This record gives sequence, structure tokens and C-alpha cells, in this order.
Amino acid sequence: MNNFKQIKLTLRFIKFERFLGSLFYSYQRDWWERQFGNPRTSEPCQEPGKLLQVEPTKRGGRFYFEQAELELCFLSSDLVQVDWKPGIPPIPYGIAHHNWSEVETKLEETASGWVVSSTALKVVITEKGSLKLQNSDGKTLREELPPQRQGEAWTHRAKLRDEEHIYGLGERAASLDLRRPKSEAQRIKSYRMWHYDAGGRYSSGSDPLYLCIPVYLGLHREGSYLVFYENTYSGNVNFSDVAEAYFEGGALRYYLTAGKPAQMLENYTDLTGRSPLPPRWVFGYHQSRWGYETEEAVRETAQGFQTYDLPLSAIHLDIDCKDDFRSFTIDPDRFPKLREFNQELAAKGVRLIAIVNPGVKGDGNSKLFEEGRAQDVFCTYPNGEIVLAPVWPGMCAFPDFTNPLARHWWSRQYEYLLDLGITGFWHDMNEPGVFTLWGDATLPRPTQHSLEGRGGTHVEAHNVYGLLQAQAGYEALCEYQPEKRPFIVSRSGWAGLQRYAWTWTGDVETSWKGLRQTLPTILGMGLSGIPYTGPDIGGFKGNPSDELYLRWFQMACFLTFCRTHSANNVKPRTPWSYGETVLNIVREFLRLRYRLIPYFYTLAWEATQTGHPPIRPLFWSNVDDERLWGVEDAFFLGDALLVCPIVKKGARSRNAILPKGHWYNFWDDTLIEGGREINLEAPLEQIPLLVKAGSILPMEEGQQLILHLYTTVQGTSEGCLYSDAGDGYGKWRGDRFRLGKGENGLELIWEEQGEYCFPYQNIQLHLHGFKPQQAWVDGKEVAVQGNQVVCTRFRQVRFQG
Repeated sequence: MNNFKQIKLTLRFIKFERFLGSLFYSYQRDWWERQFGNPRTSEPCQEPGKLLQVEPTKRGGRFYFEQAELELCFLSSDLVQVDWKPGIPPIPYGIAHHNWSEVETKLEETASGWVVSSTALKVVITEKGSLKLQNSDGKTLREELPPQRQGEAWTHRAKLRDEEHIYGLGERAASLDLRRPKSEAQRIKSYRMWHYDAGGRYSSGSDPLYLCIPVYLGLHREGSYLVFYENTYSGNVNFSDVAEAYFEGGALRYYLTAGKPAQMLENYTDLTGRSPLPPRWVFGYHQSRWGYETEEAVRETAQGFQTYDLPLSAIHLDIDCKDDFRSFTIDPDRFPKLREFNQELAAKGVRLIAIVNPGVKGDGNSKLFEEGRAQDVFCTYPNGEIVLAPVWPGMCAFPDFTNPLARHWWSRQYEYLLDLGITGFWHDMNEPGVFTLWGDATLPRPTQHSLEGRGGTHVEAHNVYGLLQAQAGYEALCEYQPEKRPFIVSRSGWAGLQRYAWTWTGDVETSWKGLRQTLPTILGMGLSGIPYTGPDIGGFKGNPSDELYLRWFQMACFLTFCRTHSANNVKPRTPWSYGETVLNIVREFLRLRYRLIPYFYTLAWEATQTGHPPIRPLFWSNVDDERLWGVEDAFFLGDALLVCPIVKKGARSRNAILPKGHWYNFWDDTLIEGGREINLEAPLEQIPLLVKAGSILPMEEGQQLILHLYTTVQGTSEGCLYSDAGDGYGKWRGDRFRLGKGENGLELIWEEQGEYCFPYQNIQLHLHGFKPQQAWVDGKEVAVQGNQVVCTRFRQVRFQG
């Protein structure tokens, strides 16, 4: 029998084996879930009833109703924790900040009820248990109805205003405004809180997806607020005249904050944690494909980037690098000398990223499985048997990441691949996802979990499974490579995932609709506290046309995570696969991205300080302009760049609503007045890219720092540049620049902070909107070449026009 026939027979056997496993598992899951019972109970709904007693606490007050107990606790002057009891209290997996400074509060009775207040917020509690959130001026920002409890389940409702827009809930294939779909395809009646493997491709309207977070932001004419439900149970959220959140179990604990979007994200990420600074190289370009089956295939891909003069920072290995798809293995025949190969790639500036799936092949010949079984770290059925479900290696056991021993055991497994030179990891199938022929493609609901020793079921643990795997991986990389910053990309997670991992938008379909959906999905993630997200450029399955691939690539070059990935049964998706015209345009955009890395890196540092996502909606700093509330086809990269992608086939121009102020066309320096809708040209080799007047945009070419100074019509502006070694935890520096405009010219002041040596040999100052005739660096006149001045470090530069 020849090799081809043998391979075909092997594939058929594997597919038949998976089919049998999926069939058996689907029946077994259904049997266990029938024993578990219907989560909807026939018990009557109960509201809190009448308020009986009130007592003050150090941070707020406690309120006793006939059927419930309420506690309000101000963690800060503009962040309130609200607890309705009874119910199982949450394990604080999503919470990073536990020791809050003292805050002065006041409890008083008024004609409308009781009021707990700080200097920034007021919470009004009525006799029947409804709540109002007000700012210090007394404006009502959110009005809640009395919660309802039915058995172990809670339903919580809040009134919505006619004009109110809603954003967030993690990863959603919906409009940016979750309440008002832009198209019928994006209409979702109820958003499910239950991570779900979208199964190879998804499009607008698919719900749920891989990473659901019960946090949303409400924006209306009186102001804006953010609410985060610290409840990991299965649930649903929907928005009509009211916002309704339903959770199958647990206590009703949630957090409220108010203010501008930036302020609310600061408070939310103060609570749930901020992203650590990633290594600098991750802001380069990543190439991936399910199908790099051999060392030679990866080498050819890396060589192609050199041949075609394209920058590359990382290549991602999918499941085909593994030995029989088993976690923490490398196939020794197809990757025989991985350590040496990694050294070869590293010499070219390319890192290898390996995939890790949580399923452990349930085979007596598997050392990993036997070790996990001996240590009792796998999820089990109520009768104590290990849950086995079909994934890529076959029937697999799943570590119970809610068990600290399981997290520690799992974290030890990364050492082998790290020793082989693997630089980072991407976690896949960690919703957790399994193969089924029908029904929910995850572990059975009655699956038993440790939940830190308290005990519970998959109904509570499912949504934090990927989060806790990411935590275990992050801690492993910190322990085994303490001199390097971890890099993990996780498909699933929960509130707080930003502390451990980046993410990507999963298996979006290859279509113009899929491209259009990508941006509101990423913007919603940023407003849910996840700052680093990107799509599979071109979609996961299918073969994008030259134009679709190019427009997707152009957009992705301005997103934090820039990676091409695709299925194994599609055509190669490298830039040179699309002909010379596309290749040349992609090359220019990649070079622009690499020149912008100082800006990306500075935004990443700012995210560690503030929690602000680098990718921001147009209303981010313009909440008073209602025209911007629903814009989902353009975005800010930081405060300086306004990106307007092309998401329609054949488009060579597009309309864009510009925020107030003045904007420079990045490509030709045309100055445009904002506060209106305009048409922007978009030839195939460009997408509309605008720079906010007053921006100081740092870029680099080799050892030269280029500061692009976009002058304002009047007034002063500031910019920042963060620098360090690019990895590790050594010295750092922050360079702040202040640009002022006077009657006779411009003045640029440079203030330095930190001990890291300035990493550039010289500096080019490139002025936009101002034609200098003379320039002085620290009082000494220097040559002006066009709109540019080249110099070394300085304290002051003056320009005269």
C-alpha cells in the first residue's frame, strides 16, 4: 500500500473514531444533564419586600428587607459595590484589588428614601428595593427596579432611556451599540453569558462567542455609567425598555461607577486588574496558519518574508505541530530539532508561538494523563468518574482550573516547551470546547469543580475556565523565565483576563460581512476591559479575494494584535500569495506599522497605568456628540490617530463623521475641520487615516526617532514616549514633549524621566501645518530642511516661520 492510500485510511479512521466519540459523549452529556434537572424552577418570584431596618457601615450601609438583604459599600468615591443576598457569594476570580483606601460616606434618610453618598456619587434606596445612581449634581444616571429571586436565580432590571446606548458584554458579533443593531443580521434578542466555541466560522448575529463578560456601559444625555456583575453563573442579558440581567445562581453582586468613559474604564480596571506591559516585539506582525505541519514549512514561510522584504516578528504553530495532537508535545519526526530551529529563527528576529489546548488525552499510555489522574486534578462527574470528552487527540480529560493544585500542576508543563525555545503560547479550545453531534459543545452542566475547595458545578465554573488556565500559564512563564515578560493569547476568559493574556476574535467568517463585524467586536472588547485583541486577517475559513484580504490587512495594521491565521483547507495566506500589487501595498503598511511601534508601545504603557484600551470608539473623548454614539466603522488608535477602514467591496472612498477639532490627512497633510461628516478618498493603496491636530506622534526608522509635530490652530499640546529594553523588568524612561504656539513661531520643550538610556542616535522633528524658516536647538541655530530638523537630545527647540 502506498503512502497516500495509508494517509487516507488513517484520516478516515481518525474521523470515524471522533464521530463515535462525539456520538457517545453527546448521549452521555444529555443523560447527566437530565439527572441535573431544569435550571428554571417552579418556585414563585420574590422581590425584596418592605424595608424593615437600616444600619450604617464604615463604607455605606446595610438594608434589611422582608425577603432580602442589601449592602452598599463605596470602594472609592466613584465606585460602589452592591450586594443583594441570599445566594452563594462569588469567588473573586475577576477581582484584583481587595484593599481599598478609606472613603468618607454619608447615610441619611430623605423624603424619597435612604441615600448613601460620597463626594462623587449618590445611591438612593426606596422602601421597596429600587435603586437610583446619581452624580454629585443630583442627576440620575441609572434607575434600577427591585431585583427578583426565583429559587437560586436572580433577575435584575434597570430602566433605559429612549436615546440610551449600551456597549460591552465582552466579545459579541453584534453592533457596537448592543441595543440598536446596525443591520438585521446583527440583531440579537438576548445575549447569553456562556462561553461558546463558534464552530469554525461565525458571522454577525452569532451568540454567544468565546469570551462573555457581564459588564456594560450605558450612555445617555444625562451622562454615563458602567455596571459589572461579579457572577460567573450561566445567564442572559437583554436590552429593550429595560436592561435585564438573569443569572442561574449565586448572590447578586455588582459594581457601579459613573463619569466619562476613560474614568469608568480606570475604575473598572482598578477593580479587575490592568494589563501588564507586554514585550515590545509583540506589536510586530504575526503569521499563523493551521497547516504548518513541518519544520520545513515554517522555514519556508519565514524565508518568504525575508525574500519579499517583509517584516515579521512571530510565527504561530497550530495543533499540527503536536505529537498526535497531545498537549505540551512536539512531533519529533516533523520538528526533529526544535531548539536549534528556534535559534535559527531568533537570529532573524522571529519567535515561535505554540498552541496549548486544555484537553489531556485520556490514555493509560499518556504520562500527562496518568500524572493528572494520580494527583486528582481532573473534572469529574457527580459519581467521581473523570469526565472524558472528545477533542483533537480523542477522548480527553480536563484539568479543573478552579483547583489550586490543578493550576500549579498545569503550570509545570510549560517548562518543556520553554526549554525548546518556544517564546509564547496561544490557548485554544478553552471555553472549554469539545466535539459533539448536537447540543452544547462543552462539559456537562453537573461536572464537578473544586472552586477553591468550596465545591460547585460547571454552571458556575464554565465561564472562568479559560481565565484560570491563562492564570496558570502566566504564572508558569513568570516562574520559569523571570527575566522575560509573558506572552499568552487566549481564546476564552472572563473579567480580569487582561491581567494574564491577549485574545483574538476567533473563527470569524471570510466575507465582507465578517470584516465589517470585526471592528465593533474589538471596540466592545476594549470597553469590557480587554485592551489587546485582533482578528484572523482575512477570516478563518474560506479564501478571501485580493481586495478583501488587502482591506482586512490595512485595518489590522492599526489594531493592537496584528496576525494572519486561517484554516488548513484554504489557500496559503501570505502577502506574496496575492500577486505583486497586493504584496507591494501590504509591504508599505507593514513598514508603517513597524515605524509606529514606539506609539503602540507607549499606549501599552499607558494602559498599564490607566486601563484605557488603545483601540477606542469615536465617542471616547466626545460623549456630548450623539452622532458618534453609534459609529462602529471607524476607531481611534490612542488619542492621535483616527482610522477609517474600508469595509465594503469596491469602495474607493467613504463617508466619515469627524469629532470636533481639526484633523490632518496622514497621507497628504491636508487640514480638515471636524464636527461634520465628510467624504474621504480611499484608493486601493490607502485607507483614510487622520491625525488629530496637536498630536505629537512618535515613530522610528532604525536608530532615528521621528517626532511628527501636528500643530494646532492655537494653544499648546503634549505627547509622551515610553522606552525601555523591550522586555524584562529593568530600567525605563518616559519622555514628555510640550508644543506651544506663539505669535512668531513654535516652542518644543522636552522633559525626561527615568534611568533608561535614550535608545536613539538622533531625532528628526517633522512639522505638519507649519513651515519653519529658522530653528534653534537649546539656543543654537540649526539647519532647516523643508519641514524637518535633525538634532540630538535637547531641552528646548524654537521654530520661526
